[in-house]
Amino acid sequence: MHTELFRITSKIVAYGKSGQIAHARKMFDGMSQRDSVAWNAMLASYSQLGRYQEALSLFWSMRVVDTKPDHFTFTATLSACAGSCQLRNGTKIHALILVLGFQSYLPINNALIDMYGKCLSPSTATRVFEEMNLRNEMTWCSLLFAHTKSCQFELAQELFAVLPKRVRIAWNTMIAGYARYGEVESCLALLKEMLEDSCWPDQWTFSSLISACTESSEHFYGSMVHSFIIKSGWSSAAEAVNSLLTFYAELGCRGDAMKVIESIGTLSQVSWNAMIDAHMKLGATNEAFLAFQRAPEKNIVSWTSMISGYARNGHCEQAVSFFVSMMRNDLKPDDFAIGAVLHACSSLGVLGHGKMVHGCILRNGFHAYVYVGNGIVNMYAKSGDLEGSIRAFGEIPNKDLVSWNAMLFAFGLHGQHNHALKFYKEMVATGVKPDKVTFIGLLMTCSHSGLIEESREFYEIMRSVYGLSLEIDHVACMVDMLGRGGYIAEAKELANKYLGTGFSDLSSFEALLGACSAHRDVVSGSYLGKALKDLEPHKEMSYVLLSNLYCASGQWKEAEMVRKAMLDEGVKKMPGCSWIEFNNFKVSSMIENPTALKI
Repeated sequence: MHTELFRITSKIVAYGKSGQIAHARKMFDGMSQRDSVAWNAMLASYSQLGRYQEALSLFWSMRVVDTKPDHFTFTATLSACAGSCQLRNGTKIHALILVLGFQSYLPINNALIDMYGKCLSPSTATRVFEEMNLRNEMTWCSLLFAHTKSCQFELAQELFAVLPKRVRIAWNTMIAGYARYGEVESCLALLKEMLEDSCWPDQWTFSSLISACTESSEHFYGSMVHSFIIKSGWSSAAEAVNSLLTFYAELGCRGDAMKVIESIGTLSQVSWNAMIDAHMKLGATNEAFLAFQRAPEKNIVSWTSMISGYARNGHCEQAVSFFVSMMRNDLKPDDFAIGAVLHACSSLGVLGHGKMVHGCILRNGFHAYVYVGNGIVNMYAKSGDLEGSIRAFGEIPNKDLVSWNAMLFAFGLHGQHNHALKFYKEMVATGVKPDKVTFIGLLMTCSHSGLIEESREFYEIMRSVYGLSLEIDHVACMVDMLGRGGYIAEAKELANKYLGTGFSDLSSFEALLGACSAHRDVVSGSYLGKALKDLEPHKEMSYVLLSNLYCASGQWKEAEMVRKAMLDEGVKKMPGCSWIEFNNFKVSSMIENPTALKI
């Protein structure tokens, strides 16, 4: 019996390592007898493949059948908690570790620090660290990561200064921490110290440095690091090459991205995925599709890159189609694929597609992920199902600020200003602090509902009470609201206040021109329309609004001159478009608005 148990467990491990997790689980479920080693093999396989929810579900099943966990069980399960950022499950497992007396095991304590760090609870990670009698390099680096992950760079620097030994992983942790926030100069300063400390960088160091340049859109620094990568002999390392591809693609440097692709020798699966992603970021969807077809192997990252790329480039039907094809190929989605297809469904506004994806989320256990729940709220709102948004919001286990903002926008999108304002009060009462996005939602809701005094109040308290600085969208919302209400002079004064400050874009003036058109203020509208035409001669908005203004005021000759100027510039007006949903597809009817400009 022992030999048979060992043989099956070995097969489970082998299937797990090769990614054939369904075969591993089938073999596991068919076992007549299981010991803790068999459970650990299945747990570790799930955790290593990123199937965190299934790992946690299996752990609790193990507890139900009363199989005693060991230190391997706890490290694998804590890894799943860390990967899925499930702090609540992590704290429950920590309590169980204390009850069963495993708190003196070094690997378990390291896994606890890692879990608390990834779940953004650095203070608890520090407590675990302080209670440890035995530490190693991984202990110190895990706590270092906990501080950098939570943006506690002062504490990270203090800890870094007292490290028993500054190993390469510690340097890389510090550089990667600053890179996440685009702090290029801090990363380069650390690189200089690292070299002075006779610690030579590796591909992970360079990958983090390039990521910092990508995050901050610093082309000069990125090119400089690229040169250093070549001189250091790491130009063929997969991580460095893939980061360079992402960098040039994000900055729109098609030529440089193509040179990186051409320089790659043997393409690994990671390289193929990076190439697909780079093409998508450059807007070259056909090239991305060809690369996807040519890739000898396709994993979940390959499919997700295609789904998210199509959605990002406005090809949302293709994104949903790819998601369905992925499922038909027996490839189970991960949380990133779910997030990408939810974005596509939200853009399409097709409720049938959204409900299909929601069902997939429930079947695969992704409803516990907060950002997936937020995506579901948004999807139902944009698909016209406010009740669905409300239900989805109620089902999010640990709501964050994005959850509240998504629901606030849902009410505003459906014209439910009373519910939106009540919801905002409930949000504040629960201790959730609003941010700039919250106030954009509130100002938009008030603007479209004509709540002028409420808009003014929100505009004021976001600065005076919450200390939030104004952004373009806040000003545009206020200008739009004042203009809709007929307060043209006040709207013009507000728009002019930020003109030329480098703060305001032209959206405020487009909103103001629309208000002039609606209220037939020919003098102000003519001035704004001509100014916008000069600033953006190839945008249709100023021509359309100005022509509508002249037509509404009976100034046919002036309207004709605007039409001629539009034709001379080669600007075409997109016709008005109405949509109906038929058999889960949106059918468009291109109908010209009779009051809009006709060419």
